[in-house]
Amino acid sequence: MITVNQRDYVAWHTGMTVTELLTLMTYTYPHVIVSIDSVLVPYGTYNQTPIPDKSDVRVIHLMAGG
Repeated sequence: MITVNQRDYVAWHTGMTVTELLTLMTYTYPHVIVSIDSVLVPYGTYNQTPIPDKSDVRVIHLMAGG
């Protein structure tokens, strides 16, 4: 089980990647920042970055303002 944004609990499976999690959670913003246990995940590595069981994952949507 992993925690997403300190409020959602997601069933974990072996080999789960950041991309899989974003798809599962239906995040559709084109630009998001992801950290796993307070460690920033580089954008280009979401497909290859595994999420360990019992992780605290934070997903932040980047928005433009003015």
